Amino acid sequence: MTAAFLDRALVEEATKKSGLIWVKGPGGPVRALWHVWHEGAACLVGDGPGEQPLPHLADGATAEVTVRSKDKGGRLVTWTARTVELAPRSPAWQETVAELKGKRLNAPDGEAMTDRWARECRVLRLEPTGAVGPLPDGSLAQAPLPTPATTRQPAPAGLPRLLLRKRRRK
Repeated sequence: MTAAFLDRALVEEATKKSGLIWVKGPGGPVRALWHVWHEGAACLVGDGPGEQPLPHLADGATAEVTVRSKDKGGRLVTWTARTVELAPRSPAWQETVAELKGKRLNAPDGEAMTDRWARECRVLRLEPTGAVGPLPDGSLAQAPLPTPATTRQPAPAGLPRLLLRKRRRK
């Protein structure tokens, strides 16, 4: 077996099993993104209302993908990918969206989600180029993205007592 074959197998198995991958586009920050492994690539949906942001991931650009271990959460492999944007409603888009739809949690619009993705979102494939790199040094921690989701008011002062009282009754 060649080293390239083993690298390809590691990339595919690790990426299939991990629910999140860390992606760094050219000149952009590292972002944790949910994905689906389909037809030899990590497939993503985003850049629309209520979906994950896909900054700095343009069609044809390269990206660096870091995959974690599902068991321990540590970094397993870093690989280079070529970004391919799928045309909405094309056969490849429809196959990919069918896979993504099954993994999308808490979609606000249920079955209408795919129509919204076609109108307002981008579906990308991150195709491995065969280059497996060294694991990055240091932390990949990034500041969270700005969001309108906030806590409107502080938790009531009596809440900890209420929670503890329920535990004691059990």
